[in-house]
Amino acid sequence: MDKPIYMNRFRYHFSITKFVFWTCIFLGLILLFFLHSPHSSSSTSDSSPRRILADPDWETRVIKSGKPRSRAGGHRVLVTGAAGFVGTHVCAALRRRGDGVVGLDNFNAYYDPSLKQARRSLLERADVFVVNGDINDPTLLKKLFELVQFTHVMHLAAQAGVRYAMKNPSSYVHSNIAGFVNLLEVCKSANPQPAIVWASSSSVYGLNTKIPFSEKDRTDQPSSLYAATKKAGEEIAHTYNHIYGLSITGLRFFTVYGPWGRPDMAYFSFTKDILKRKPITIFEGPHHFSVARDFTYIDDIVKGCLGALDTAKKSTGSGGIKKGPAQLRVFNLGNTSPVPVSKLVNILEKLLKVKAKKIVLPMPANGDVLFTHANISLAQRELGYKPTTDLQTGLKKFVRWYLDYYTPTGKKSNV
Repeated sequence: MDKPIYMNRFRYHFSITKFVFWTCIFLGLILLFFLHSPHSSSSTSDSSPRRILADPDWETRVIKSGKPRSRAGGHRVLVTGAAGFVGTHVCAALRRRGDGVVGLDNFNAYYDPSLKQARRSLLERADVFVVNGDINDPTLLKKLFELVQFTHVMHLAAQAGVRYAMKNPSSYVHSNIAGFVNLLEVCKSANPQPAIVWASSSSVYGLNTKIPFSEKDRTDQPSSLYAATKKAGEEIAHTYNHIYGLSITGLRFFTVYGPWGRPDMAYFSFTKDILKRKPITIFEGPHHFSVARDFTYIDDIVKGCLGALDTAKKSTGSGGIKKGPAQLRVFNLGNTSPVPVSKLVNILEKLLKVKAKKIVLPMPANGDVLFTHANISLAQRELGYKPTTDLQTGLKKFVRWYLDYYTPTGKKSNV
């Protein structure tokens, strides 16, 4: 039975209204950034474009790092956020199998930059050059594309963290929206255009109560500014795919953990405070509801990232002109096994052989959600994604790294 014409008109006008709404949100956030955010806050002083671009040795190192070593037909990948947690592991995995890899990171001070520098040193030993620069610097990005004909971009640079958005909201607009747009602008003008894989987030599911979270579920109820910027990124990706023919794959990561992780994550800060005999705060929901996360080990996430790269089809545009429909995908990368945070603490207590001093409090209204749970059937089918590391095993590996890295006379771990 045909649907009434007025219903079709209603849906059309609703779609237009929704599009206009999101467009206004994006433009408003970007305007907010330019009016209120100091540009220098996201870059370190030694990453001056003039200094970098005038250094011939820098060009030689980029070209060498971007050249595949032994893999026939290997990728040439630009990895943004290369000195970050996931970025470091992805760079190392790509290089180990012979791909050409050039890293880019601004080494900002969201958390201890010395940890990022240590990761950079690891990558240098693996023959991966990490450029100290910002994704909001179009001159630098264009230069990188002149030096290396990148087949793929793995975009992992972002302002992470849910709670920090309440302290520094403009940093999220700067990195997650303005930075992403700037990168896409350079990519769409490249000839040939690279295929793009980028890190979205499980946070886009926001206030969704249907579990497990599926890529088909609604994502228009973000519970934090971080989630809103990642949702904005998915809409922006759709736009550049539609207009310019960029092949774009978004990956929704679920609570990634493991060696060389982020100090602002609960498992990391809990470990630090338990060892120092300091109290740790565990949040719970209404009626003592346990907060749970779909903790996903870093090695499993890396396999998903590489699977997305290897199955990404070529972009169809050239020099900013679309020549045909291009691939647009989004996948959940999780472990499918949500674990209460209280159990996470119990495992850490056993591994550290120290009893935690727990303070249990109601979850504050800071943008966090009570639980996450990934449906990964699409990634299993399309990427061959299959997580294999349970929380007990993964935390054991993390604790071993942590004790080694933070022991005064200890050796630095390898990725």
